[in-house]
Amino acid sequence: MTDKPGGEKRTGLLNGFAAYGMWGLVPLFWPLLKPAGAAEILAHRMVWSLAFVIVALLAVRRWAWAGELLRQPRKLALIVVAASVITVNWGVYIWAVNSGHVVEASLGYFINPLVTIAMGVLLLKERLRPVQWAAVATGAASVLVLAVGYGQPPWISLCLAFSFATYGLVKKKVDLGGVESLAAETAVQFLPALGYLLWLGAHGEATFASEGAGHAALLASTGVVTALPLVCFGAAAIRVPLSTLGLLQYLAPVFQFVLGVVYFHESMPPARWAGFALVWLALSMLTWDGLRTARRSARLRAEAAARAEAHGAAGAALAGTAGTAGPAGAGAADAPRSSTDPVEA
Repeated sequence: MTDKPGGEKRTGLLNGFAAYGMWGLVPLFWPLLKPAGAAEILAHRMVWSLAFVIVALLAVRRWAWAGELLRQPRKLALIVVAASVITVNWGVYIWAVNSGHVVEASLGYFINPLVTIAMGVLLLKERLRPVQWAAVATGAASVLVLAVGYGQPPWISLCLAFSFATYGLVKKKVDLGGVESLAAETAVQFLPALGYLLWLGAHGEATFASEGAGHAALLASTGVVTALPLVCFGAAAIRVPLSTLGLLQYLAPVFQFVLGVVYFHESMPPARWAGFALVWLALSMLTWDGLRTARRSARLRAEAAARAEAHGAAGAALAGTAGTAGPAGAGAADAPRSSTDPVEA
């Protein structure tokens, strides 16, 4: 019995590494789809993602959520918002990677936790601890440094960070599983995406049928590339603590950043290094504060459990004493007590 939690945790960690590893290495995939443009790749991603998740849901026979969702107009509206926001995120990311902006795209996912915290304060009226305030301020300073270095704000990074933070906020309100949520969102995206692909084909601008079977297979595999990391993430989310997932999430932008610098040979002038250094400092502060808070919460829970156990034992002892003093226990006080007597215990 003691091995099961450890095995579950290992499975969760492996799935977490797989999910964030795939998200981190995906910049290697999008250039393979050229000469298709970002919009065509995005449309194929929507269409084939829906096909993939339908097959997955048929395999596991999980359809009850769909009927419940259709009976909840507010949730349906939130799904439409989520689908719209993630469409922007996917489209900008694909364009950024295929246009030589992998490093700037990675920055978007580095600053995403800071944007999420800021949105929590502004929209949900959440209260921050001092270290979190300092981290958000440091992140804002990094954006200013990068804006000076670029000569303009890092629009790609900001667009990716804010769109993904908004997506996370909406998904929190919807409260659907990863595969189910992707199915609902791609169902919303499907008809516009399919219509766009048919329009491209009618104008002779589609690459799906004109660039060979290999190219068509790669475009179709965008569904797997989209859905498989989500499946792994879902398996990790139910097996490892949120604090662990919070640390694993940095794997993806780290991989993307390394690919941008080492593989794609994107330039890193001093101002960009300075901006990234400030972002990493802010994330280090957040991580330290999160781990400290998690340890403190775990200690308080353990102390509360110990106190509850002590109170329970004391209550049991008092109940045993009362039992021996009542009429049914007359003469028991004169009898020899065994080692299992609750009063002795």
